[in-house]
Amino acid sequence: MDGAKRGAGRATTIVDIARAAGVSKSTVSLVLKESPLVKPATRERIMRAIDQLGYVYNRSAASLRTARSSFVGMVISDLMNPFFTELAVGIEDGLHNMGFVPILANTNEDVGRQTKVLQSLREHGVAGIIMSPARGTDVWSLAETLPRSLPMVLTMRRVDGSTLPYIGPDNRTGSREAVTHLINLGHRSIAFFGGYGTMTTQRERISGYRDALIAAGLPLRDELIFESMPTRAGGAESLAAALASPLKPTAAFCYNDIVAMGATRALGLRGIRVGIDFAVIGFDDIVEAEHNAPPLTTVNADTRIMGTRAARSLLGLIDGADPESMSYTGTTRLVVRESCGGHRRETFKETA
Repeated sequence: MDGAKRGAGRATTIVDIARAAGVSKSTVSLVLKESPLVKPATRERIMRAIDQLGYVYNRSAASLRTARSSFVGMVISDLMNPFFTELAVGIEDGLHNMGFVPILANTNEDVGRQTKVLQSLREHGVAGIIMSPARGTDVWSLAETLPRSLPMVLTMRRVDGSTLPYIGPDNRTGSREAVTHLINLGHRSIAFFGGYGTMTTQRERISGYRDALIAAGLPLRDELIFESMPTRAGGAESLAAALASPLKPTAAFCYNDIVAMGATRALGLRGIRVGIDFAVIGFDDIVEAEHNAPPLTTVNADTRIMGTRAARSLLGLIDGADPESMSYTGTTRLVVRESCGGHRRETFKETA
């Protein structure tokens, strides 16, 4: 065991240091490994305890015990979606800055393929894994595939029942703000386009959509939720169903920017003016959103920052941090552009 003798008694351990400093054993471990994740005031308190107790850190012995790979698995659910490409860039940036090399795998939203990828990464001895889970991923299959000892962070899509650290935007708040904006423009029949109820992210965004309607005293109508694949084709499909609805929505809040882009193109092909005859808002604020025709109003989720944050959280797990402290929910902000017609407030007012 590392440490100097306390008189003729046993050696001082990091447990003794943790007790003296009033912190967890994992926090002491992070300080000894010179991790940047510990606050300066906490680090100083731990260092004082180390000096007072005469603890000596045997770095060479610790290095032998904690020898690790420099490779990290980066498992992405759909690299055809520009959002996930931007996320992957953010993760890679974060890993590079921390001295890790990513092994990238695309699961194409296939749970079976994802299982094989995870097994392969485990066999190759990666230091940890950052994963955006494929649709349909469940906590039981994850538990069977990976040992608890392998550090893992989930990003952008939660897995029901999982206690793994999760990194992602505040979907509910961002969605509520987007729909509130549409209500303030005069809309009273607002649709939700895209995604499926089996997707945790869709459920969170629909919760925000409903929050806004309730706050405005508007009725909740499940008939205004048009589920579809979270793709351009899905957006066009949802739009077609909405236009055929007797509820006659005048606006749509979309599951993501890709769905919104599919909807705006479908509107244009029908001669319906986006932002004038029908308002559309997306979610994610991918690079392409600003260059859509018309430019897309959307909820910015700081995608690349989320990726970098996921890398930091994984490093924390690798260095022994408490998993509960490694989750992070990022703030969102509404970016108003032409697709919602915010500059034409009178357009969507209901008439008697």
